[in-house]
Amino acid sequence: MHLLLLSNSTNHGGGYLAHALEPVLEHLAGRALTFVPYALADHDGYTSTVRRALAPHDIEVIGVHHHADPAAALTGAEAVFVGGGNTFRLLARLQSTGLIDLLRDRVRSGMPYMGASAGTNIAGRTIRTTNDMPIVQPPSFDALGLVPFQINPHYVDADPTSTHNGETREQRLTEFLEENDAAVLGLREGTWLRVNDDEAHIGGTAVSPHAPGPAILFERGSSPVEVAGDVSGLLSRRPRFDIG
Repeated sequence: MHLLLLSNSTNHGGGYLAHALEPVLEHLAGRALTFVPYALADHDGYTSTVRRALAPHDIEVIGVHHHADPAAALTGAEAVFVGGGNTFRLLARLQSTGLIDLLRDRVRSGMPYMGASAGTNIAGRTIRTTNDMPIVQPPSFDALGLVPFQINPHYVDADPTSTHNGETREQRLTEFLEENDAAVLGLREGTWLRVNDDEAHIGGTAVSPHAPGPAILFERGSSPVEVAGDVSGLLSRRPRFDIG
């Protein structure tokens, strides 16, 4: 498999995909890109945003929703990009159209997959570590399962100067681990995970002033640890869910 999983698509003060343009272009290698805009309501507008960002680099962008037969579009796709937005809406649409199984099979057969935010979240076994509100109810939380661990895009460290007394992201992920035994990779803004077959590497630079590194790893029974660079060992994890 060949995966490029971005925590976010836009950094503060930058254009769409600008912070990750080099790995994006390397990942696509000139291939035409089939874009899946289902995480947002405005499919045409979303596709236009991606097209404008990549047009100067001679990357053709085709919205999967423009095809009378989206399944045929995915079957013939050279590479796929699943954009961010609401993870529940994205997963519900992929499941209701039957595209999720086809997408999984194509990626496992070698088609390059790129995701951002929600599109990154669905690369894991489930969407249980998304940050999003469940604005719709998908038939299942089961996602693509391209990697055997959970991902939390947009991971945000607690601000020590904040007066907000609500749960931190770390506390929420700790609650997930109280009920499940599955590693969770928190990708901070400005970072990404690249997977090529049995190798996985974290790239990018976190943009938060409170971020000590690009990513943080949560595992049941252990304290969170900062991770960077080669994280290929995560690909051998075997998650268990609903074990309490």
